[in-house]
Amino acid sequence: MTTAFDPIDLSGTPLANRIAMAPMTRSRAYGPGLSPTELVAEYYAQRAGAGLIVSEGIQPSETGRGYPDTPGLHSEEQVAAWRRVTDAVHARGGRIFAQLMHSGRIGHPSLFEDGRASVAPSAVAADGELYTAEGPKRFVPPRELPGEEIPAVIGEFVHSARNAVEAGFDGVELHGANGYLIQQFLASNTNRRTDEWGGSVQNRIRFAVETATAVAGAIGAGRTGIRLSPGNTHNDIAESDPHEVYPALADRLEPLGLAYVHIAENVPGSREVTEAVRRRYSGTLILNPFTEGPTDHRALGLVEEGLADMVVFGTLFLANPDLPERLRTSGPYNAPDPTAFFGGDSKGFTDYPVLERAGQLTDV
Repeated sequence: MTTAFDPIDLSGTPLANRIAMAPMTRSRAYGPGLSPTELVAEYYAQRAGAGLIVSEGIQPSETGRGYPDTPGLHSEEQVAAWRRVTDAVHARGGRIFAQLMHSGRIGHPSLFEDGRASVAPSAVAADGELYTAEGPKRFVPPRELPGEEIPAVIGEFVHSARNAVEAGFDGVELHGANGYLIQQFLASNTNRRTDEWGGSVQNRIRFAVETATAVAGAIGAGRTGIRLSPGNTHNDIAESDPHEVYPALADRLEPLGLAYVHIAENVPGSREVTEAVRRRYSGTLILNPFTEGPTDHRALGLVEEGLADMVVFGTLFLANPDLPERLRTSGPYNAPDPTAFFGGDSKGFTDYPVLERAGQLTDV
């Protein structure tokens, strides 16, 4: 019987186990040009015991930025800075994919020196506020992407994916979840287009399919994954037909031979869609299951059951650099400090203790 502690071959990338670290925004890109620092390299290296680390969301272009102090991967200085991170992870035997996250309408003109507008499938503002250096600001309507500009946005993902390979990442994950650009094309409340990029299910999944196809063509399908969150309501997303959209998307992704599809079950009742995708997608399926509270050792059985090939852990990985070892013994787990989730220094970032084999706590 396969367990979460068994190795897996991820389309040619050998992983030591089937435990993945979820992509989690930490807002600490304090290096030149919104690049990661040595502290960020230490943070990821501490967690190299994961079979796979998926990095925090990285904007593939300046316009794709949605929050203060989030990193990019579209300039030479950013590539050089991320190389220090990947080197640190690889030195400890880990594997790491870069999550490419274009935030679409989730952003604000105050983030940019030129006051540019965010872009999205349709000019529909998200309900809510964005935290900025000047305090909370209401979301404003984005600029609707003209059809002739969409290939250039796909090209931004391709350019950033090539940069990720140059920076030493083992692959990239396209962020198609949590209400960001790719999911904005999938959802009917954010995609109100009447051209070939909107309307029908096949038209709404087109951006995701063409982006995945282009990136896989540029860096190899075995280095390309995609994250999805069926039924997710984050960032004012309202999907009226996830039971149609995601199986259809799985059908289109199936022949691409991607490294994996990563499903984040953000809402109750999403398991039915996960099971539908599992039936239609024969490649590696990585699952961040819906749980009441943080996902812990109780989720490991999803691998044994065959629903998932790998299980993703988020919040617990923030506070437990040695999480795979703690999962093996069903804990104990450090409690995360939510005041340090976004921004700050080493406190609540790289200072969590690990367990010695004798059961004693020690500093990392």
